[in-house]
Amino acid sequence: GADLTGANLSEAHLYRADLEGADLTGANLTYANFGYANLEAAYLCDANLTDANLRGADLGYADLTGANLQDTRF
Repeated sequence: GADLTGANLSEAHLYRADLEGADLTGANLTYANFGYANLEAAYLCDANLTDANLRGADLGYADLTGANLQDTRF
């Protein structure tokens, strides 16, 4: 449930991180590694996920409204 609204986490290594319910609205997540991370019910509205790695991530009930998913790997 962390509030990371507008955070710059570009190139962050968040492999297997527990971000359940986190608010990442408008965050810069380009090239971030969220492999197998728990993003259940996370708010990713308007986040920039260009070239991010979301392989194996739990996105159940996550809100991706308006998110930039260009070249994002699922």
